[in-house]
Amino acid sequence: MATLYTQQDRNRNKTWFLMSIFLVLIILIGWILSIYYGDPGILYFAVFFSLFANFFSYWYSDKIALAASGAKKLEKNDNRELWNIVENLSITAGLPMPNIYIINDSSPNAFATGRDKEHASIAFTSGLLSILERNELEGVVAHELSHIGNRDILLQSIVVVLVGSIALVSDILLRSMFFRGDRDNKAGGMMLIVGLVLAILSPIVATIIQLAVSRKREFLADASGALLTRYPEGLASALIKISANNVPMKKANNATAHLFIANPFGAKAKKGLAKLFMTHPPVEDRVKALRS
Repeated sequence: MATLYTQQDRNRNKTWFLMSIFLVLIILIGWILSIYYGDPGILYFAVFFSLFANFFSYWYSDKIALAASGAKKLEKNDNRELWNIVENLSITAGLPMPNIYIINDSSPNAFATGRDKEHASIAFTSGLLSILERNELEGVVAHELSHIGNRDILLQSIVVVLVGSIALVSDILLRSMFFRGDRDNKAGGMMLIVGLVLAILSPIVATIIQLAVSRKREFLADASGALLTRYPEGLASALIKISANNVPMKKANNATAHLFIANPFGAKAKKGLAKLFMTHPPVEDRVKALRS
């Protein structure tokens, strides 16, 4: 059974595992391109790029996620009620006070990010703050603080950069293979097939990575948040209000979708085949777990 401490260990292990997978995948793509074009410099670049992307994702992924969402830092006098809620619950959870950000968006949502609890941030949309009562807002804050305490934030922040990088590299690979002029020899044809397979599979791998780090951690953060506030109904009620929103966020994108407390794409994420690739468990299941 997952607990706070086992989840922390799993997240640490998952972080290193995903960074290693990314390293191997990018180098493999670089090796294929270097053989295909007969240029070993491409392989050297792939090694450099994979190492740089891993380093960059560790130190700057949270800043990228906040910038991609259009988040602006909140000062204490800007919203004293929100500041006090975050501060009080942080003390209760035994965590340093995180930075607080506001996203000017009418769609209700929130996310936490950062490489560790000393460098954590929580972002709230203006729409979330406008529709939630105080006890519901406390539930959301406790949920996000639980992500920080459970060490989810490093894992999910790194995924933002790695998923984006995989998508970029696979697109470059696909285009380079498609527009290559001399594909007549057997070796070139074989490398073309392998390259196309990798280019097609890479975005799928990126999606699987997102799914692997998203669904279970939401249930645990819900439970941990409910224990923190001692009032599960607050978070349950907040989730119901958030899920009732049918309008996607203005800056919703696939790279950061898994960060949010609810899917930022709104109602369209709940239809058809999209259900198979949802980064969040159904709200009905989360509410049921909280109320039981």
